[in-house]
Amino acid sequence: MTDTPLRTERRGAVLEVTLDRPRANAIDATTSRAMGEVFADFRDDPDLRVAIITGAGEKFFCPGWDLKAAAGGEAADSDYGVGGFGGLQELRAMNKPVIAAVNGICCGGGFEWALSADIILAAEHASFALPEIRSGTVADAASVKLPKRIPYHIAMEMLLTGRWLSAEEGARWGFVNHVYPAADLMDEARALADHLAGGPPLVYAAIKEIVREAEAMTFQDAMNRITRRQFASVDVLYASEDQAEGARAFAEKRDPVWKGR
Repeated sequence: MTDTPLRTERRGAVLEVTLDRPRANAIDATTSRAMGEVFADFRDDPDLRVAIITGAGEKFFCPGWDLKAAAGGEAADSDYGVGGFGGLQELRAMNKPVIAAVNGICCGGGFEWALSADIILAAEHASFALPEIRSGTVADAASVKLPKRIPYHIAMEMLLTGRWLSAEEGARWGFVNHVYPAADLMDEARALADHLAGGPPLVYAAIKEIVREAEAMTFQDAMNRITRRQFASVDVLYASEDQAEGARAFAEKRDPVWKGR
């Protein structure tokens, strides 16, 4: 794409999205709307199965909201587009795997953007923080997400103090899956994406819908919905060619050929 601060590249069934907005990859409302369009297109494209998100350069993944735009009058409640801030965290029915390859500073809304991914890989020099407390704003999405994903007291320390965490500490507390040398980060992200792209897309969709919808339910309510086949993606899966193909491949001791239908 040439008219937005995003670089996109298709590699077979994998879409790589690189935020490239010098000098720090900050996100303003215009950028966010463009990101939402990219991710909505990814969601709706049957030929794409996995996305990788990363930042351009070696220093910044994304520092979040563009405070220069804010100082210039952009409101905190601006129209950020179809997927909300960063294009992902409010995008409905995103039932495909997304990998974040965090290649540097990841803070504020940039950290929230990374948390919108399903798997987070980080370079050894990457760092994470929620510094909104220092600028008189609130990390609203992180206030919802982070205490559900890591120990409450660690999440609250990040939210209340703005303390920076290293990639290794992020892995220790569980919001980073793996840490790699910077030179290996994208190779590892691509290898993981290729592995996922070879998997069953309808199963991924069912997993993501169940996880997303069950978050607001009690365990028993979620199990009742599964038993009654009240998750749309699960219904599609069990009526699909892929479901039958999986059973046949298992019986025939061969690799299945997934068609996504």
